[in-house]
Amino acid sequence: MLLILHAAVTWALVGLIFTIQLVHYPLFSRVGEPGWPTYEREHQARITWLVGPLMLAELLSAFWLALRPATALPEWSLWLGLGLVLGIWASTAAVQSPLHGRLSERFDARLHGQLVGSNWVRTVLWLGRGGLCVWWLWLTRT
Repeated sequence: MLLILHAAVTWALVGLIFTIQLVHYPLFSRVGEPGWPTYEREHQARITWLVGPLMLAELLSAFWLALRPATALPEWSLWLGLGLVLGIWASTAAVQSPLHGRLSERFDARLHGQLVGSNWVRTVLWLGRGGLCVWWLWLTRT
């Protein structure tokens, strides 16, 4: 049951990151200077309520799966999955969050470009996690 919930949370995050990467972040440049600081701060506040609990649930369940592996799953793949989660968290903390912080003061096209470009790291890592989850579910099918 934990694996199913873990996969559901991961795929919710895969969908969310692709929406952010392909739709939301590119549209930042269309907001306009006068309303930008308010828009960016509001974005940060609202997205945190959505992504925060999902990311925390994914992290905790990834730890649980790695520390108590199901017999049908290769242990190395569970540690890989946890490593990908930690990579996502590291990228968020070290790159995307600071960029959002700097962008909250004023819109800067260069910083916006860095945000969009660097977010591909998280997008690819989450897609990899989604693929692992599909494989794990296939391995445990009955």
